Amino acid sequence: VQLVESGGGSVQAGGSLRLTCTASAYSRSPLYMAWFRQSPEKEREEVAIISAEGTTLYGDSVKDRFTISQDYAKNMVYLQMNSLKPEDTAMYYCAAKDNYAGSLYDPTTYAYWGQGTQVTVSS
Repeated sequence: VQLVESGGGSVQAGGSLRLTCTASAYSRSPLYMAWFRQSPEKEREEVAIISAEGTTLYGDSVKDRFTISQDYAKNMVYLQMNSLKPEDTAMYYCAAKDNYAGSLYDPTTYAYWGQGTQVTVSS
């Protein structure tokens, strides 16, 4: 599976961005797609997760502000980010999980990763 993120950039606090993850080169659809983020001083943390059936999960810090969605026909996963805060500044990564082992919130259980896209929110 190859994953490519796009849509990052710089925005002022309160603004919005939409990230896109395009997936390709897989023999079967992943069971879960997710967005994680990481800033220099922090460990990689879960942002949002979506199952193949469309069930969604969110990290506590982004609930009610971010929305994950997917378009199966286009092999794309989106992350709509609203009401952005400076603490949302991070490198955002798209990830794919093709098995049921381990926690959905543990990034080490995801086998496939994109290269990341930077999101910077200024105050």
